[in-house]
Parts: sequence; structure tokens; C-alpha cells
Amino acid sequence: MYGMESFSVLSNCARDPGERSAGQAHRAMQVHLDCSVESCRVRRRARRTLVEARSMVSDERATP
Repeated sequence: MYGMESFSVLSNCARDPGERSAGQAHRAMQVHLDCSVESCRVRRRARRTLVEARSMVSDERATP
């Protein structure tokens, strides 16, 4: 489904993966399940993408 380039971009927590589709963002959230949005740029970007796509509702208690 996703090529090796996408995997390598999504595997590095320190690197912002750039804009992704909602499906790719969902996969990134699964891959980085144990990461926090504070420490993982991939998870942070994925959360923002899913919130903007209205596929996820951000909890007001969550930090950016």
C-alpha cells in the first residue's frame, strides 16, 4: 500500500513527515502508538491531519 519511502519517513520520530492523507495519518498514529505528541513529530503531524479532516476530535486537555 505504501512504499518504502513513506515507511522511512514515518519511522523517524524526529522528522516531520510533511502533509499526508488521512489514511496515511491514521497509519502513522498506529505505528507511533507508544509515542507522545510532545516528543514525536510524526504523531503530532498525524494528529493535526486527522483533526483537520474531522476524523479525530482533539481532547481539550491534550497539549499541542
